[in-house]
Amino acid sequence: MKRVVVTGMGLITPIGNTVKEFWENIHAGKVGIGPIRNFDTANYKAKLSAEVVEFEPKEYMSSKDAKRMDRFSQFAVAAAKQALEDSGLDISAEDSYRLGVCIGSGTGSLMGIEREYDKLLAKGPGRIHPLTAPMVLGNMAAANVAIQFGLHGKCLDVVTACATGTNSIGEAFRSIQHGEADVIFAGGVDSSVSKFGVATFQALTALTDSEDPLQASIPFDKKRDGFVTGEGAGVLVLEELEHAKARGAHIYAEIGGYGSTCDASHLTAPLEDGSGAARAMTLALEDAGMTPKDVDYINAHGTSTPMNDRIETAAIKLAFGEDAYRVKINSTKSMIGHLFGAGGAVELITCIQSIGEGYIHPTVGLVDDDPDCDLDYTKGQGVYMPVHVAISNSLGFGGHNATVLVKKYESMGS
Repeated sequence: MKRVVVTGMGLITPIGNTVKEFWENIHAGKVGIGPIRNFDTANYKAKLSAEVVEFEPKEYMSSKDAKRMDRFSQFAVAAAKQALEDSGLDISAEDSYRLGVCIGSGTGSLMGIEREYDKLLAKGPGRIHPLTAPMVLGNMAAANVAIQFGLHGKCLDVVTACATGTNSIGEAFRSIQHGEADVIFAGGVDSSVSKFGVATFQALTALTDSEDPLQASIPFDKKRDGFVTGEGAGVLVLEELEHAKARGAHIYAEIGGYGSTCDASHLTAPLEDGSGAARAMTLALEDAGMTPKDVDYINAHGTSTPMNDRIETAAIKLAFGEDAYRVKINSTKSMIGHLFGAGGAVELITCIQSIGEGYIHPTVGLVDDDPDCDLDYTKGQGVYMPVHVAISNSLGFGGHNATVLVKKYESMGS
């Protein structure tokens, strides 16, 4: 089986629009949450979101191309361009049919649908934008990345709600393992801080109604009461090891394993015992030929909802046994909110940065421990320690569970 490494990374997030800026703000414990700016929240209980600021699409694409994309596609192209430049890959020197894309969006463009539907109601069907369909469809993030950079290989939009980014990376990993591509741009994107998007999650009582940005997304805290909607994109260049070595690429880390399961139980609630999520972790470990004792760090799904955090804790205990109390755990969502389809990709990049630097950030805002969440969730301060192996969990509505294991790259294998 071919080995797969990470040679480039790109990010658009509520706390930074490059990997460097993002990581600096992770160190600073910056919380990218504030009042919703996209619409009037007077009739909403949910008042806060984690939005991307100071994003200028023309820095990444032509004005003409930017006008033909909705915000989520612009994010994907921007993150992919960063990742491409970071990787040093010369596309013109490659067989473009060996270069692919696997970038998923959980929601597509809810903002675009709202905008054009408002025109439909106000002015009739003849007044909506002629490119509405190819602007709002979820697959257009992946398609626009392929178009922008001339990537003619496999091009997929994996949609598994909040597990989208992690499943996308996992499926790209599998494709390269099996020789279907040399390089795949993999990750996730979403931008759905919209009137309808926020209303739907509010109707589920899934969102916090806190108006304090520093106490809104507080995973594993006993006062948590829901998640914060966010937006962003994360894209990684995954590359077959020998291909990367042949061109002298810088290797950040190696993808070691992938596990994916379905609770097959409920539209929104995970299995009470956490067995579905636990099995995804176990499968990723088995895929990598590792055991729980090999794992230094878990980047948890950690949404700050009462049910998710409690059941994810149970899942980690089920998968890791006594090692559940040893491994360091945190939730990046404590700083960036819930980025839906982008979350898993941004969080895997966080794992890779942690491996590279030997730093695990705190779960910001965690003050009062929930007795049901009794593991080491890196409360208070970040920790400097060697990180050789990390796993990232993503758990989506519909019972989708996904785990990717990433490890420090060693030239002779591990």
